[in-house]
Amino acid sequence: MAIEGLEITHRGNEAHGEYRATVANSDAVGRLTWKARGDARIADHTIVPPEIGGQGVAAALVDALVRDAREQGFKIVPQCSYVDAQFRRHPEWADLLADPPS
Repeated sequence: MAIEGLEITHRGNEAHGEYRATVANSDAVGRLTWKARGDARIADHTIVPPEIGGQGVAAALVDALVRDAREQGFKIVPQCSYVDAQFRRHPEWADLLADPPS
């Protein structure tokens, strides 16, 4: 489902970062935050305010993370329950899962 006026941006450094989602005509910002662990990113929180919820914003944030993982070659630890649920819905992403911490 395409979300009209959706823009996803990413900012971060080697230690941590976040994907940010904005939707036209709203000041609300959705976020997916991550922190680094070796060659993996731990997706620890996905937060979408009610004003922009129910439109697929959270899914678009996870899609951006997955796309970057494929392009940049890092693995993902889905610590956030929403990211974990998306990985269960998309078995084709299994190759992007990092080994759980020991």
